[in-house]
Amino acid sequence: MLRLLLQWLLSALALLITSSLVPGFHVNGLTAALIAAAVIGLLNATVGLVLKVLTFPISILTLGIFLLVINAIMILVASAIVPGFQVYGLGPAFWGAIVLALLGMLFRALTRDSPREARTR
Repeated sequence: MLRLLLQWLLSALALLITSSLVPGFHVNGLTAALIAAAVIGLLNATVGLVLKVLTFPISILTLGIFLLVINAIMILVASAIVPGFQVYGLGPAFWGAIVLALLGMLFRALTRDSPREARTR
């Protein structure tokens, strides 16, 4: 449960960082970032999963780059739902998806259990 809460907070932090790096990608405060992180997570777990399964052949042909397009679409849908979270077009959503993916990789690497801690569980 604590790990899920930490992941949610780090996702909100990643959205805030992305909004400062990508023009056209705006988050108005921590509350909007927390709500947007939850909505993006729910969208990716439901609609995004179905889209990723249906477009699997395209993803293989593009070496996975099309997955970023799907993530950008999920970000655009979330921006239409969440007040205080605006993304102005597919371009900022695409670049935002790239920055969020890189930040997600960084945060997962920083919060990963060491092999020794994993053995003691």
